[in-house]
Amino acid sequence: MSLSTWWLFVAMTFVVSATPGPNMLLVMSSSARHGVRSAVVTMAGCMTALLAMMSISAAGLGALLHAFPTVFDALRLAGAAYLAYLGIKCWRSPVTEPVPGSTSASAPTATSGALYRQGFLVAASNPKAILFAAAFFPQFINPMSAKLPQFAILLSTFSVIEVSWYFVYAASGKQLSVYLQRATVMKAFNRLTGGVFVGFAALMAMARE
Repeated sequence: MSLSTWWLFVAMTFVVSATPGPNMLLVMSSSARHGVRSAVVTMAGCMTALLAMMSISAAGLGALLHAFPTVFDALRLAGAAYLAYLGIKCWRSPVTEPVPGSTSASAPTATSGALYRQGFLVAASNPKAILFAAAFFPQFINPMSAKLPQFAILLSTFSVIEVSWYFVYAASGKQLSVYLQRATVMKAFNRLTGGVFVGFAALMAMARE
C-alpha cells in the first residue's frame, strides 16, 4: 500500500465517520442521558461490531453479499426493525419529575450490558457500515502485497478516526445534558431522538445495495 493510498483512505474515512448516522446519534444520546462513561460503553459495542465486520470483509464479505443479495436485504430489514424499536423506546421513555426544591429531571438508568448491546446491534445492522466493510474497505488493500500488514494498518487507522468522532459526538451530548435538567426538555429530547431513530429506520428499510 502506497502512502498516497493510505492518505486517500484517511480522508474518505474521516468524511464517512463524521457523517451523522445511527451510531453517532446513539453515542450522543447515551452521553446526554447517562454521561460520557456510559457513552464509552456504547462506543465499545459499536466498535466491536465494526471491527468484526472489517475482519469478516477480509474473508470475503463483499463476495457473499454480491452472490446473495438477500443476505444484505435481511440485515437491512433487521436493522430497520431494531432502529424503529429503539426509536419507539426512546419516544416512550419515562422522565422522572424533579423532586421539590430541585430542577433536575432524570432519565431511567441503563446497565452497561444494555448500552453495549445497543451499540453492537445498531452498528452491526447499519447498511452504511456493512457496505463500508464489504465494498469500500477492501478496495484499499493491494492484492499483490502481503494482506495482513495492510489490513492491520487500515483497521488501526479506521479505529482511531471512528473513535475520535465518537468522542466529538459524546462531548456534544454532554453539553446537551445541561439543558436536559428540566423534565419538559428531557421529554422533548426523548421524542426528538426517538423520531430521528424511526427516520433512520425508514431510510434503512428503503436502502438498496
